[in-house]
Amino acid sequence: MAIFTSIATAIAGALFGGSALAASLIGGALAFGAKLAIGKLTQQKQQKRKYTAVQGEIQFGGDVPVGTLYGVGKTKGQRTFYAKWGSGNKWNAEVFVLANGWCDGLEPYVYIYGEKKALVSRPVIGNEVANYHIEGFVNGSGDPVLTIRFYDGRPGQLVDQKLVDVSAALGNRWKSTSVNAGICYVVVERIYSDKLFGSKGRPELEFVLRGLREYDPRKDSTVAGGSGPQRLNDPSTHVHTKNPAVHRLNYQLGLRALVSGRTLIGEGKSVGQIDLATYFVAMNVCDTLRSNGKKTYECSLFVSGDDDHTEVLKQFDDAMAGYGLNRRGLSGVIPGAPQIPVKDLTAADIPIDRAKDVQFRPSAFERFNHLAGQFTSIQSMWNPESLKPVYVNADIAADGRNRQTSIDFLQVTDPDIAQYLLNIRYRQNRMGGKATVPVSRRFGLAVQEGEWITWRGKTWLISEWRADERLRITLVLSETSAAIYDDAGIQPGPIVIPPTPPINPSLLSTVQNFNVAVGMINGAQGYDTPALVFTWTPPDDPTITAVRFSYQIEGTTELFEDQCTSPEDGLFRTTKNVVSGKVYNARATITTVPDRLRTFTPWMTTAQATGLQTLLTGLQQLQDDALNRFKELQQEMDEFFRPRLVELLDAFSLEGAVGQIERQQIVASIGDALAQITEERRVRVSENEAAAQLLKYLQASLGGTNARLITEETVRATADSALSSQITQLTAETGSNAAAIQAEATARADADSALSSSITSLDAEVDGNLARLIQEETARANGDSANATSINGVSADFNGRFAQGLVKFEAVAAPAGVDARFSVLLRAGTSQSFKVSGFYVELYTEGGVQKSRMAVQADQFLVTSGNNRHYPLVFENGELKLAIANIGTVNAGLLQSLNGKMKIDLNNGTIEIFS
Repeated sequence: MAIFTSIATAIAGALFGGSALAASLIGGALAFGAKLAIGKLTQQKQQKRKYTAVQGEIQFGGDVPVGTLYGVGKTKGQRTFYAKWGSGNKWNAEVFVLANGWCDGLEPYVYIYGEKKALVSRPVIGNEVANYHIEGFVNGSGDPVLTIRFYDGRPGQLVDQKLVDVSAALGNRWKSTSVNAGICYVVVERIYSDKLFGSKGRPELEFVLRGLREYDPRKDSTVAGGSGPQRLNDPSTHVHTKNPAVHRLNYQLGLRALVSGRTLIGEGKSVGQIDLATYFVAMNVCDTLRSNGKKTYECSLFVSGDDDHTEVLKQFDDAMAGYGLNRRGLSGVIPGAPQIPVKDLTAADIPIDRAKDVQFRPSAFERFNHLAGQFTSIQSMWNPESLKPVYVNADIAADGRNRQTSIDFLQVTDPDIAQYLLNIRYRQNRMGGKATVPVSRRFGLAVQEGEWITWRGKTWLISEWRADERLRITLVLSETSAAIYDDAGIQPGPIVIPPTPPINPSLLSTVQNFNVAVGMINGAQGYDTPALVFTWTPPDDPTITAVRFSYQIEGTTELFEDQCTSPEDGLFRTTKNVVSGKVYNARATITTVPDRLRTFTPWMTTAQATGLQTLLTGLQQLQDDALNRFKELQQEMDEFFRPRLVELLDAFSLEGAVGQIERQQIVASIGDALAQITEERRVRVSENEAAAQLLKYLQASLGGTNARLITEETVRATADSALSSQITQLTAETGSNAAAIQAEATARADADSALSSSITSLDAEVDGNLARLIQEETARANGDSANATSINGVSADFNGRFAQGLVKFEAVAAPAGVDARFSVLLRAGTSQSFKVSGFYVELYTEGGVQKSRMAVQADQFLVTSGNNRHYPLVFENGELKLAIANIGTVNAGLLQSLNGKMKIDLNNGTIEIFS
């Protein structure tokens, strides 16, 4: 205690000027920990705003917090000045502040009127760093009418003299002292052009900025381990980067005012408060090239002086799949990358007199098996786009239900990097083991937060290092693995197709991208009717009230018409005047309110002829559905009979049970005669589980005759589940003849579901001939559905010949619909072949609509009235046979005589008679 107090006093003297209070606090407890960012998945803290690489609104006035950009981002800026001059105020100028600090420059394009336009370099005319005009915005003489003068915010930058001169005589003047040192801004100057601006209004520009030039200690030869010309206090040596670890370091150091030195953005820490060693590692990890040739991690982020430091740092941590770190009072970071474990924790390193808490698998509520997210897509004009969701079917099955959440990476603009991050966060969450382990001083002083160790065959991250006043050290561990960061199995990010430039609705005289194709519509009686399918790009114009179509059979002149009164649908089907086996031409135009000039689209031709009106397509689908269902029933029969005995016998195993055991046994034997009664009671209690078990065993045997009665009763409870089961087995054997009755009843409940089941099996066997009867009843419910099932099966096997029958009734209720099915399946044959027959009746949900169906599988299906004077209805060998049919309406395609002499084609309207 005295030694540790002296250490605490020394630390307090070094850091707090010898404060007695500080010494008391440090001496009382030392705890340094890594704060794990994976907690973001739980969304426990609602963010005030979305952190992203886009600043999407124009800001006005002076009451706007200072802000800057780390990396590359899109911004509309803060408008701080506006002036107009010349005849009719034809000349206009606006000043937009893009960011605080010395920035690297503009990307060679901007967005204007929703379109991407190139920036064309021009000679500088004053003190600006760069001068541009925008592609396409020139007058009839070829002179630009929209120009940009760029100032990068370097210390000592000079005033925009042209703006001073043109505003000198105006009421609102740009002063000669308005140098905006330390502020990156642009002057946008335009000359009014009715042709370019008249119909579209004032242009609103979106700039793509390469943000702050940042300090990288790896390139500073005055820092241990660094090499290069960069210096912390000389911003002219700083360079632009998209490295998340460099961003994080510069945010912690802070962006400071040029004159006062006050911290404007960031934490304002000194280098002495930073754990540079961890930053060096993180920066190198981010710059490492992956197998696809890209850097491992990159990001960009807009931040302001009002932002919460914790949230901003978390964005940088998420961008490199890492964690913030506080190690011995120094701020650092752990990057998302595998490490080499520094030590192996053994039983000898753990004091036996101190408690430990181990949770190898987290609660189901803490784990997710379906993770979605978004990133910022440059191809989609810097808008959010969805990543490919990450899910593993085996994880969903293990959890018992789909557990979905999302995490966005809007600070990342590369789809492959964002997809990699989403997979890493999923794997980190699934790993999930946690442990609080006391360790010896020898071991504890040899490791520190952020390092990896091995223990019990697993790899662990030291997320927290604690020491009390007696210098007793405790480690808080989080399970990890190098496999988390493996590229294997991670798909590339989504491919985003850039949007096409918008079309001014007022200029539309017809629909865009019109086309026609052939299709089929399923009729009410189950037959298919040929149709034409018209498609077009839905117009964003409420004055268009209808799309009108004109179409004709190719090679004819007769025109047919139809129309769609919902033009925003973009698709319309028609069967009006459409016949089978023909190629069609079609064109379209629009109806508008108020009326305006309209034109027709070019004629389009279907790629193939329309199909024949037919009944077969619907019948084929019904046949496939029925065959698939009967295959499912056969599989259920296989699974029902084969594993049942094994499951019941395995259930009697009590191996692995520990704890207090009480056994009572009575045994009597003479020669080969034996009688015994055994009763065994077992109980087990731990911090995570309680269990009790009762086993009764009765046996009487004489020579080759044996009778047994076994009963097992078990109850078990954990923090989130409870189980109760009872198993009974009665057997009687004489030589090769045996009879058995086995019964199992189970009730199980956990945080997600409840299950009760009962299984009874009766077996009788003589010289290999086996008769079996099995009954199974199950009721299951969870948060998504309820299911009840009753199955009865019989089986008989004699000298390789067998017969089986299965009757099943099942009812399911779920949000998607309510289903019920009753099925009967018979199967008989020899070891070489078998025959199957059966039927099922079901209620099912399809497309949100409740439907019913009955299907029969048989070589011959027969319906009879029981009267010898009436022939039955028979379906056999794919044909329906009926002696007499009394039909009101016949829908058919082809009628032909049995001898082939006459054929009537109802689809094409032809009658053929053959001699």
